[in-house]
Amino acid sequence: MSGGSGTKTDGRVERGNQTRRLILGRTMDIASVEGLEGLSLGRIATELKLSKSGVFALFGSKEELQLATIRAAVAVFADRVVAPLDGLPPGPGRVWALCRNWLAYSSERVFEGGCFFYAVSAEFDARSGPVHDAIARTRQDWVTYVEKELTEARMAGGLVEDVDVPQLAFEIIALMEAANAQSVLHGDTAAYGRASRGIARRLRAEATDEARGEIDDAA
Repeated sequence: MSGGSGTKTDGRVERGNQTRRLILGRTMDIASVEGLEGLSLGRIATELKLSKSGVFALFGSKEELQLATIRAAVAVFADRVVAPLDGLPPGPGRVWALCRNWLAYSSERVFEGGCFFYAVSAEFDARSGPVHDAIARTRQDWVTYVEKELTEARMAGGLVEDVDVPQLAFEIIALMEAANAQSVLHGDTAAYGRASRGIARRLRAEATDEARGEIDDAA
């Protein structure tokens, strides 16, 4: 028997996946500039010249479009910031590489409005509901990841034994986000250099003598 029916089904699925990727590529940029409330099924259909019924069939509601946009942004963030660390051993050098990846992700405008998660967090931080909860979980996952990297650096002998991991993670993230905010609001690209130097100093201050050289002087 012919496999024509299955081939047709596979073709429809792939076209649907392509359309979904096209839509989410646009919604991520819109949300990074205007916020998640700037999204609507009708707007996306009009901008991308798609049928509104087709967009609705893929997402079903504005809220699902917002949640799908957050999930898509997580995947992009992981690809640009976290994935390049593969193969690097635990230590201050790996943490430093993570921070540089983050600063590049923001400064190179992977998302049109700078850091996607900084933008949507400010929009939804005082609200409640599924979108707020998804953003909050994503932000907490990031903090937890930075703390894990610092803890593993300490366990590998790269950071001093009494380092306050949550405090150091808080300061590092604060410096990165301050650079993002300054750059987006004022067009001040020098903020990334200031953040880079500040992070390097904090890591060097907590690094062991043997590992301090892992944090290069490019900062």
